[in-house]
Amino acid sequence: MSIVNWQEVLDFWFHPDNVPLQFSGGEDFDEKIREKFLDTWKAGSEGLLVHWRKDIKGRLAEIIVLDQFSRNLFRDDIRTYTQDKMAIALAQEVVNHSDYDKLTVDEKKFVLLPFMHSESLELHDWAKPYYLALEDDNLMHFENMHRAVLEEFGRYPYQNADLGRESTPEELKSLEENKDGYYSGK
Repeated sequence: MSIVNWQEVLDFWFHPDNVPLQFSGGEDFDEKIREKFLDTWKAGSEGLLVHWRKDIKGRLAEIIVLDQFSRNLFRDDIRTYTQDKMAIALAQEVVNHSDYDKLTVDEKKFVLLPFMHSESLELHDWAKPYYLALEDDNLMHFENMHRAVLEEFGRYPYQNADLGRESTPEELKSLEENKDGYYSGK
């Protein structure tokens, strides 16, 4: 098993060539992540990256591995979501850590994304002050889109198939009308 160090994760994720691909990279970007980081993801999914947590940036890297890389490695697969709770717990530790303010705004965004991925409105409420503190209109736009879906459906319908959940007729209609899955149709 070839596990990289946390700095390699951050160097890759925040490399200027990769930043535009973080949310729309496609199969080529996913394959790069698979080649470089699949073993690291496996280790993280088993709790074996705990030594990274000695440093705030190591914690950030572990969140990226568990939250973001899961979404690149396992599209349309339940494994996309299996590490979400761990990523949330790590993110809660990071925002409450004395070194949180040493992170850049872009780094903080990736600390906060596990909260956005959560289907808990209470967690979205809890995280809102952290989003607002970044003063990033784009981030708030996406948080509001996620929240609107949760307010309407109580969950993310676009996850239903991957999670083996039955979609309601209303969810199916929204998914058909909004191919990106975020807009609630209201």
